[in-house]
Amino acid sequence: MARVLITGGASGLGAALARRFAGRGDRVVVTDLAEDAVVPAGASYLRLDVTSEDDWVRARTTVQESLGGLDILVNNAGIAAGGRIDRVPQNEWARVMNINVLGVATGCRTFTPIFKAQRSGHLVNTASLAGLVHPPAMASYSAAKAAVVALSESLRYELAPHGVDVSVVCPSFFRTNLAASLSDADPLMTKVARSLIDGAALDADDIAAAALAGIDARRFLVLTDRAGRKAFWTKRLLRPLYDRQLMGMGRRTADDKEISG
Repeated sequence: MARVLITGGASGLGAALARRFAGRGDRVVVTDLAEDAVVPAGASYLRLDVTSEDDWVRARTTVQESLGGLDILVNNAGIAAGGRIDRVPQNEWARVMNINVLGVATGCRTFTPIFKAQRSGHLVNTASLAGLVHPPAMASYSAAKAAVVALSESLRYELAPHGVDVSVVCPSFFRTNLAASLSDADPLMTKVARSLIDGAALDADDIAAAALAGIDARRFLVLTDRAGRKAFWTKRLLRPLYDRQLMGMGRRTADDKEISG
């Protein structure tokens, strides 16, 4: 029976993971921004703003007092983002980086001392296929998720001598409420992103099942779906084809008329 803390656990992938962990008897602390939230039977809820170091310190204290430690930290909280480089303002870049990158890094930094003291633990960071494959008109999101992949890889090697595992989960588009966090900095690209999310073949529970299998296997890179695996290996093994495909996508984002047409 593992002791698990999940950020962004009140909805979407975080909620699906919480249900699966709790359903098999793990002791789960679900965190999110709301003052309270509906959580699975057997789980508890704690308000946590991942951009607040004080909130992270309170979460660590709560976990130590209620669970006596932690086995798995799932840094899942994040926001969606998109838009062409000349359409997305500085404050939107800062918002994306603060939540999607610094929120993850602060979580890792907060709980690593506990894992080191235990000589065990597992950091699980939710990134995205966009952290590995970088389409046009998604610069802020791709940069943030690539940073999460890089952070995870660095920590994998740094923490292995202390008995700590690291995984990074990289799903492609799946049906979730994540589109609600999109800004309107580039309305047309926001519309495209919402369409891709809403029209995806898989939902959060499908992704959670694949993610949990990867976590249990202690895999570092967890690719949760066929579309993601295909894109990842196309980039690695068939780079000319990959470049042609993404250049074509770039041409389709060249102006509003072409995208809307």
